[in-house]
Amino acid sequence: MNGAQAIGAGEGAAFGRGGLEAEAGSRTALRQRLVDLEHLDASGLRQEWRRLFRTDPPQLSRDLVLRALAYRLQEREQGGLSKATLRRIAAQARELRAGVFEQPESSARIRPGARLVREWRGRTHTVTAINDGFEYDGKVYGSLTPIARTITGANWSGPRFFGLLRKRTPKAALPDGGPSTAICSQEEVGHGQP
Repeated sequence: MNGAQAIGAGEGAAFGRGGLEAEAGSRTALRQRLVDLEHLDASGLRQEWRRLFRTDPPQLSRDLVLRALAYRLQEREQGGLSKATLRRIAAQARELRAGVFEQPESSARIRPGARLVREWRGRTHTVTAINDGFEYDGKVYGSLTPIARTITGANWSGPRFFGLLRKRTPKAALPDGGPSTAICSQEEVGHGQP
């Protein structure tokens, strides 16, 4: 294929809804088109952009143009975002432009008085949520991260250390088998020291 020739020229019917090829053949054809993209020169990329987006290409780096074209090819073959998702994105973009976009609330809200109990290397550590942050070992901290660092001696995400976020790492890969944290109210733990 010549570097300036658009991929799939004259084969546009192979993409899109109704797919002329069987599913396996279609995936193979898609893979080949994605590989062919990398061999196009600047002129070929611009031509492919016009064919896929029906507009002149923007001034982007080659890498970004390749990524956008690859996404578009896959989107045509396998389907794009749902209409509901596109509406949500458009609404958030309008809010952002209008300056009324608010940060989504964190799903891990801890009320003052709640206690986080975490076992680490055979020792139980208790952190109490207070209005100004968290109390651990007689000291007040603004967030959980410095507490996790104090306990472990390493840089940990505090919410992840205390089990408030999903872990990306399998438990077997963590040094102590992974977080074992309980969130308890004062009534459950008692008013004294644990």
